[in-house]
Amino acid sequence: MLNLIALDTPKMPFEPGDDLASIIARVAARRPEAVALVDGDRRVTWSSLAPAIARTAGALLGKPRARGDRVAMLGANSVEYVEAFFGTLHAGLCAVPLPTLASKETLALMLEDCGARVLFASAAYRDVAEDLIRGRRIEGVGFDFESDAFERHASFVAGGSAIAPVLVSGSDPFDVIYSSGTTGVPKGIVHSHAARKASYAGSRASYFSETDVNIVATPFYSNTTCVTWFIATARGGTNVILGKFSPDAFLRAVEQHHVTHAMLVPVQYDRILESERFAETDVSSLRYLFSTSAPLRAETKRKILERTRADLVEIYGLTEGGPVTVLEGRKHPDKLASVGKPSPGIDVRVVDEAGAPVPSGQAGEVIGRSSNMMDGYLNRAEDTNAMLFRTEGMLFFKTGDLGRFDEDGFLYLLDRKKDVIISGGFNVYATDLEAVILRHPAVSEATVIGIPSARWGETPIALVVLRPEAAATPEELLAFCNERVGKVQRLHAVEIRSELPKNAIGKILKRELRAPYWKDQA
Repeated sequence: MLNLIALDTPKMPFEPGDDLASIIARVAARRPEAVALVDGDRRVTWSSLAPAIARTAGALLGKPRARGDRVAMLGANSVEYVEAFFGTLHAGLCAVPLPTLASKETLALMLEDCGARVLFASAAYRDVAEDLIRGRRIEGVGFDFESDAFERHASFVAGGSAIAPVLVSGSDPFDVIYSSGTTGVPKGIVHSHAARKASYAGSRASYFSETDVNIVATPFYSNTTCVTWFIATARGGTNVILGKFSPDAFLRAVEQHHVTHAMLVPVQYDRILESERFAETDVSSLRYLFSTSAPLRAETKRKILERTRADLVEIYGLTEGGPVTVLEGRKHPDKLASVGKPSPGIDVRVVDEAGAPVPSGQAGEVIGRSSNMMDGYLNRAEDTNAMLFRTEGMLFFKTGDLGRFDEDGFLYLLDRKKDVIISGGFNVYATDLEAVILRHPAVSEATVIGIPSARWGETPIALVVLRPEAAATPEELLAFCNERVGKVQRLHAVEIRSELPKNAIGKILKRELRAPYWKDQA
């Protein structure tokens, strides 16, 4: 059993057969020869994929398992990964996709934390995977290798019989997604089947049909990927597995496979737009471009809308199922600095320290309530409770983000609450300063952090990466920014860096950047 506290979150109606594994079986019966997956030269039809998933489920249940037992995956995106993930769900078990960029020590803590019974792994991570299960009661299955500790995937599946999807309830666990923490054990975010249904059968499903082609350009272990991957799967469309991302690889795949949908993180959009190949590639098939995980700059949104025919859909939400707002960029070109309006059925509010809603235009913490909400952090009752806020007899999740609504109901994000720079008693929002300095033609990336100041308590500095072949001095960039902001917002300094540290989905790791400046502070 999962160690969770009971949460009275809103529940999506859930009937037998609403689970994704059952939906896949129905899609295969309806569209047997349609292509479900493309992976390099491989094209997998629904009539091939569904039985492979059913056999994987049978193999997983070849040994005694309890409902909701965890099955972990550590590997690159592949057809076999898809079979393992959905085979786990088909068997009534809980999927735990592990982040491949995590250290071996962190991965070991995750496996211990979730209590996985099986680990699927790719050959690229064989050494790590073998070390992870050594001395643990975990069965090893190699997607593309075998060893003393790991049975090859093909033989593992061949040893099982295809079974019908195990009936699950909406409250049964669907997956555990680990947060991208940099210290200690990252928090395991537990989603139920009903919470996932709220995503793949909710309002965003209207963007997809069974004739669509969705490209998977981010890792399967990222919740970012799940947004479009699950919906495209539930609708019976095609998912193209890109493999290692590069602008050229993405553009080739779009042109070759007539891709209609893509979910990308901001840094990927920036790289694609800067690619010389972009102007030479036919991207006219693209109908919807999605973005999430971090705010997309308004200028990048404008470029996407100017240089493609696609509708741009930015989604603001947390892996935990915090607020979900949606911005349809082409419909609202005057609101590109926002993250849109709350989706239907989702209650998003901006509140003060006491939890009272603040007027339009005033800053506060963003909180929300929806049927997307997680069941809690695994084995972390204290952390789960810290995220909860109750008002009017209802449970909301706190996001830790500061934002404001405008008079039209569009949400604008200002900063992480913990990242607000308090300089001389004034709140300075890093996003305001970042937006200004990024307007300099020589700047490719920028982030603003607070550092200690004897005079002001803390003061903002900007860390920037210049564009290739561009030239600018720190003094020039400092003057450029400070001429365009208010007196209390002015930067103390600008530092030019060769790169900024990021996590797997492109979020800049401000905590790492701040650490050297604050290490000697009491």
